Amino acid sequence: MAVLPIRRFPDPVLKQKAKRVREIDKAMQKLINDMFETMQYARGVGLAAPQIGIGLRLCVIQIPETEEKLVLVNPEIVKRKGSRVVEEGCLSVPGYIGELNRSESVMVKYLDREGKSCRLKGEELLAQALEHEIDHLDGILYLERLESPEKLRELKPEEESTEKSTEMKSEKETVEV
Repeated sequence: MAVLPIRRFPDPVLKQKAKRVREIDKAMQKLINDMFETMQYARGVGLAAPQIGIGLRLCVIQIPETEEKLVLVNPEIVKRKGSRVVEEGCLSVPGYIGELNRSESVMVKYLDREGKSCRLKGEELLAQALEHEIDHLDGILYLERLESPEKLRELKPEEESTEKSTEMKSEKETVEV
């Protein structure tokens, strides 16, 4: 496995809509493993293939304090429910955090790493991570979801280390995905 460089804003690859994965072969399995290693090294919750310069509809997610590693190939949100205000960061926009609206829950259909068709209902932090990573696949950064520029703030150095491993907060969550 390998830790891959994460593309940062304003890299144009982050604004491009990713293409559907046509085959989940040995090379794709290696890419998935490398994405998990990269995400864990960066202490993130999720990573989309465009963030490492690969324009494919593939993302990986691992919610802190869980063992489950999610691989989503060609994911689509098929249902959203509710709305809530969250604080969100991004591995491609380091050092900043923004306040935005995300769904309370989402239903996503996707293929797993073996190519099996799946559905997943995500709530709270998982819903947020799913929306964030699927936005990346559509060429959308969380910065575009902010209501105004005032909703973005630069992290202080002492906040940066805690933001990467933050637990959920009462009304707002802070997470770097």
